[in-house]
Amino acid sequence: MVNFSLEGKVALVTGAAYGIGLAIAQAYAEAGAKIVFNCSRQETVDRGLKAYKELGIDAKGYLCDVTDEEAVKAMVTDIEATVGTIDILVNNAGIIKRIPMEEMNVEDFRRVVDVDLIAPYICAKAVIPGMIKKGHGKIINICSMMSELGRETVSAYAAAKGGLKMLTRNICSEYGEHNIQCNGIGPGYIATDQTAPLREIQPDGSRHPFDQFIISKTPAARWGTPEDLMGPAVFLASDASNFVNGHVLYVDGGILAYIGKQPK
Repeated sequence: MVNFSLEGKVALVTGAAYGIGLAIAQAYAEAGAKIVFNCSRQETVDRGLKAYKELGIDAKGYLCDVTDEEAVKAMVTDIEATVGTIDILVNNAGIIKRIPMEEMNVEDFRRVVDVDLIAPYICAKAVIPGMIKKGHGKIINICSMMSELGRETVSAYAAAKGGLKMLTRNICSEYGEHNIQCNGIGPGYIATDQTAPLREIQPDGSRHPFDQFIISKTPAARWGTPEDLMGPAVFLASDASNFVNGHVLYVDGGILAYIGKQPK
């Protein structure tokens, strides 16, 4: 369908050297977009460039810390000059620190909020002027089920992702009249290299306790994959979603809809 095409669009996906970000960028490239990504360490940029080359994607990578407003402005200026005005921004870069709240120092809390909430604000602020001038734009914030729920040891992450949901709604409210759509994707538990230890088979042959917990809480009865996010990401970046704004699309296998099984 033509309105799902991203032909000729320029997409900036932050932190997209691997995992969810790489999968989203790959989907955009397959839909016709030009891909730009950034990472905060050169070795990660190089890892990303290698991954894109193996996929046959001609991506441009930047060394840029998304919590540094001046660095982000310089990156966006260079992208606009060398690739084109950014049509699609995906605020994918993020971190999590699993520390009980009473044990977490304020510096760690601030660092999570800086990367997971302040950085999306900085990046959106940098691309919005170009989108206004061009007359359209798509901003997609990678939210989380923790935008809706809390659980132990993730106070900073939940606070940041809850804030990111509201930033998504506010960008919609403030810039919708400029034909800018800002939506979020809330991934469920996704099988990536980072979550692999939580899915390891135990010495006795049983599943990891956390793996069992996730399977029991997910109506789909499985972990998601990065590929599960590709279709939703293309939809929200394409003309197919031009009247969808301020929404968070949860790609979670049904977890948020499910109260769980009654104990036996």
